[in-house]
Amino acid sequence: MENQEILADLGERSADISLQCSEAAGFLAQIDKCIQLDISRLAGLQSRMEALSANQAESGVAALELRVTAQKAERIIADGNEAAALSLNEVAGLIAHVTGLEVHLRGFLSVIETVGGISDELGAIAHQTRMLGVNAAIEAARGGEATQGFAVVADEIRRLAAQAGESARSVREKLDQLDSNARGLMRGVEANIQRGREAGSHIDDMRTMMTEVSSLVTQFQQRSHAIAACTEEAGEDVESLREGLTLFSSSASQSASQVNSALGRLDDLEGMANAMLNRVAHGGVRTRNSSYIAMAEEGAEEVSTIIEKALASGRLSSEALFDTRYRPVAGSDPVQYLTDFVDFADVHIRPLLDRCTAQDPAVVGCCLVDMNGFLPTHISTRSLGQKSGDRLWNLENARNRQIFMDSQTRRALDSDGDFFLFTYRQDLGEGRYRALRSVFVPLEFNGRRWGLYEVGYLI
Repeated sequence: MENQEILADLGERSADISLQCSEAAGFLAQIDKCIQLDISRLAGLQSRMEALSANQAESGVAALELRVTAQKAERIIADGNEAAALSLNEVAGLIAHVTGLEVHLRGFLSVIETVGGISDELGAIAHQTRMLGVNAAIEAARGGEATQGFAVVADEIRRLAAQAGESARSVREKLDQLDSNARGLMRGVEANIQRGREAGSHIDDMRTMMTEVSSLVTQFQQRSHAIAACTEEAGEDVESLREGLTLFSSSASQSASQVNSALGRLDDLEGMANAMLNRVAHGGVRTRNSSYIAMAEEGAEEVSTIIEKALASGRLSSEALFDTRYRPVAGSDPVQYLTDFVDFADVHIRPLLDRCTAQDPAVVGCCLVDMNGFLPTHISTRSLGQKSGDRLWNLENARNRQIFMDSQTRRALDSDGDFFLFTYRQDLGEGRYRALRSVFVPLEFNGRRWGLYEVGYLI
């Protein structure tokens, strides 16, 4: 009796150890998943960091080229400013020269006017001389032979007067033409002087603009120096950050490796504890698990009876029962599947699962699992219609027609025995889990292994 009590206590302790191992393994698995996710994100960050480093290096080269370009531009602007200043000075001198030419032209016009006055006086003298010659000729005619010589002089005077008048008229015409040309030139000079004054105003504006451009180029060069300096400092920071990310990645990989190693050891320990738990359960010693083992065996027998009768009556074919052509349900998330056995299971097996689950509040659920982890049906509260866009809710409340596989279920499927008592982590999605005790009872039809009948419970 004492040995049985020790054995029962050992079984309970192995169950507790197995459950604790499952919970710890689940916790480590969640940590490992987070680490793997962080490593993946870190890899992406490192990739971006490499791209940033390359861009920064290119930016540094561009900043250096910008600084060199700014220096060249400053020299070119300085040379251009000097050349422009010389040109502007020459233009200004030309404008001053044109302005001075106006004074000379006005003096020239004044001389022309004076010469014109003299020409007019010469014309008047020629006219008077001609009149004098006429009078002298009249008087010589009156004097007869005695004044014949005076008549010759009078004729010469008239001829000279005519020549003088003609010369005065010719001079006057030339002076008028010269005056007209001079005044036209004067008008052109005055127009050019006005343009020169306007050009002088533009020249002043150009001087101001050249000064401003030179100032902007100087500022540009100063900023290019600052950009180059900042780029150089940023390059050092980027390199330091890249090295830090590399070290962190290496450390994270080592941590992930250690977590995987610890998870493997925990899985091994969980397997050992489950093997001990299962062995104690088969030792004939009554424990807290005994009633659930009996419940699972009774449920499996009922399921077998229902299916065997259906096979015998022809309501269910062997092909439909063992159908593994899993056809995805469109739009389901997580993916649900249909087989030729699903409809029969929903109608004839689900009511039994609901009744068996309701026998004990500690029972989480009863279900069928085929050799590939497919659940053709489930209890009604776990066979609700999926909600679009709510994967987590679907994973917990629409577990029917899904495929689940874990190490303990796989072990039960691949092992021979009348039943298997294990603890395992029920996947609830997104790293969530629930540590359960489960009794698996093999289901065989026509000498062929179909899968398992499972009772999951919490005690």
